[in-house]
Amino acid sequence: MSRARTYTVDTIPGDGIGPEVVPAATRCVDALAERLGFEIHWRPRDWGSDHYFTHGRMMPVDALDQLSSADAILLGAVGHPELPDHETLWGLLIPIRRQFMQYVNLRPVRLLPGVRSPLRDLTQLDIVVVRENVEGEYSAIGGRAYAGQPEEFAVQEAIFTRSGIARVARFAADLASQRRGRLTSATKSNGLVHSMPFWDEVVASVTDAYPALSVDRVLIDALAAKLVLDPGAFDVIVASNLFGDILSDLVAAVAGSIGMAPSANINPPREHPSMFEPVHGSAPDIAGRGIANPVGQMWSAAMMLEHLGETAAGAALMAAVEMTMAAGSATRDLGGTATTEEFTADVLEAIASQASAPAGTGGSCGPADPPVSADCPQSGNRL
Repeated sequence: MSRARTYTVDTIPGDGIGPEVVPAATRCVDALAERLGFEIHWRPRDWGSDHYFTHGRMMPVDALDQLSSADAILLGAVGHPELPDHETLWGLLIPIRRQFMQYVNLRPVRLLPGVRSPLRDLTQLDIVVVRENVEGEYSAIGGRAYAGQPEEFAVQEAIFTRSGIARVARFAADLASQRRGRLTSATKSNGLVHSMPFWDEVVASVTDAYPALSVDRVLIDALAAKLVLDPGAFDVIVASNLFGDILSDLVAAVAGSIGMAPSANINPPREHPSMFEPVHGSAPDIAGRGIANPVGQMWSAAMMLEHLGETAAGAALMAAVEMTMAAGSATRDLGGTATTEEFTADVLEAIASQASAPAGTGGSCGPADPPVSADCPQSGNRL
């Protein structure tokens, strides 16, 4: 069968449960590709901590050159209990983000069937955190001196550029305009006297061009409290690298499980491949036991399909996941008994059942819903 649409995707299962959940997601994508008439050419990369133990680095010297020809990257998990997190993250994840200018980290959060929020009576939650992903507080500029001495000190520089703030603010404003028209900017301009007032000024200069948009500027500490007290009041949140990292984990926990949260590292101009990964860590305590929850990986794969332009496939994948969860299938972390393989089989069955269903009837994220991104119709904690 001749296929008109073919995509090359590099898979980096990585560490811990990554090699278990990545194949679960790729099987679902392949099932949808067969049904909807496109093809994914998978290029497996056995990079990660095992590669480090053998070669002294997380990925080959020319790894970024190898990845550059891909249409997308699907990443599993990074982190090993015998390696410092900064070694694993700065050895693989962060170089990919920065080399390919994936300056938007997109993290959608919503309630999924069968998952209980720790907040009493929470019934509605639909938030997207747009995090600046390549500069800000996570900078390599700085150092330490007088190691081991009473005078020892560390300096860590935060880097904020006008262009960097403006482009992520514009992405967030475009996204909010497509959704419910509300944008919240996270700041701390009362304490960080240089960087955050600059952030506020640039965000304001961008959002002034969106008169129909409701824009709020909220101090990070107050924002964290409001997200717990009234999460339904928020739509799109734009934040710096550090603030976005923390807030997205907080919102995922409010939704009931950080282990199911997806993310997309996007290069909006599409000059380089974008990377899609679950937020969860490598979870070495359950690795190899076949009980890992693959929802975060599947959701990330759905975001990847949307980014590639296969919006119907992305919507169908999430619809199948939600149908499966609504039917009561759940892994142990959610109080169920399904293994990774059993849950995946249930999702594949749900995908097959959609083949005869009318378009747009596949659940709360059917093809008629708006895309989550504005550019497309434990050990090993992640950044």
